Amino acid sequence: MKKYNVAVVGANGAVGEELLRVLEEVAFPVNRLIPLASIRSVGKQVEYNGEKLDILELTNEVFEEESIEIALFSAGGSVSAKFAPAAVAAGAVVIDNTSHFRMDENVPLVVPEVNPEDIAKWKESGIIANPNCSTIQMVQALKPLDEAYDLVRVDVDTYQATSGAGKSAMEELVNQMQAFFAFKLNEAEHKAFNQQIALNVIPQIDVFTDNGYTKEEMKMVKETTKIMHKEIALSATCVRVPTLRGHAEAVTMTFDSQVDANEAREILKKAPNIVVLDNPDEALYPMPATCIDKNETFVGRIRDDLFSNNMLHMFVVADNLRVGAATNAVRIAQKWIEIEEGV
Repeated sequence: MKKYNVAVVGANGAVGEELLRVLEEVAFPVNRLIPLASIRSVGKQVEYNGEKLDILELTNEVFEEESIEIALFSAGGSVSAKFAPAAVAAGAVVIDNTSHFRMDENVPLVVPEVNPEDIAKWKESGIIANPNCSTIQMVQALKPLDEAYDLVRVDVDTYQATSGAGKSAMEELVNQMQAFFAFKLNEAEHKAFNQQIALNVIPQIDVFTDNGYTKEEMKMVKETTKIMHKEIALSATCVRVPTLRGHAEAVTMTFDSQVDANEAREILKKAPNIVVLDNPDEALYPMPATCIDKNETFVGRIRDDLFSNNMLHMFVVADNLRVGAATNAVRIAQKWIEIEEGV
């Protein structure tokens, strides 16, 4: 198999660090790994395959200078907007973890377990977009049930970990908890969030839009339609909770046909990269602690609705830094290689 020069943009960020770990774990065909970040990070190092690699400055010229073929971006939307075109111009395929290109009609938005065929459209822009973390794990679980029963509506409540807002947000939770145990929580700062996050839940992720939903909630609505290639009525309430890693979702699904929870459970057991944990009698169900450092999406609490025979409920959990970001991006890159090499 051909080996590739791979750049990780934002290599020392929370997602960037996971990208390096996942690339190593899956034995990705890397010829050279080039870690990139802003000039503030030049001089720092990251570890990959047992080696210490110097972080290089992210510039428009570096993609050509380093002969980069695959560029994994995870440094924020404004960075992707500024530098992804230069990477494409230098001949690289860009796999972007930010929201900047997701709804561009010329950019495929991909979850490999759901719509791998869309990767073939990458040449239109040179870019493949990684969906929102909360969308990825949800559609992985929705897809096999949609194929079986024809999904028409989704209502979802998310319980999203602080890592979804970056390293500084995780540190804020830890600092506030330390302040709590020192009886100084009222003195603790909150910068990453507009409210105290320790011992609290915040029913707001991102800014509110005119319709009363937040941008995070509207991302789930729009991205689900684009990924699944069908108009699905979807309502989301996204909540930030005081955990470090692992997003959880309570999902209610309405179908166009009668459904059965036992049958749905068996369907999900056969779905790619889904692990069913569903034995309430033994307190077996998905939790954020279940999924940390795992590359699978965990599903449990699968049950019929009490009043409608065309509705199901389930609880879905995944590591947002992995399944919701790094792992999905690497899986996209693997599928891209398969397409390019005609495997």
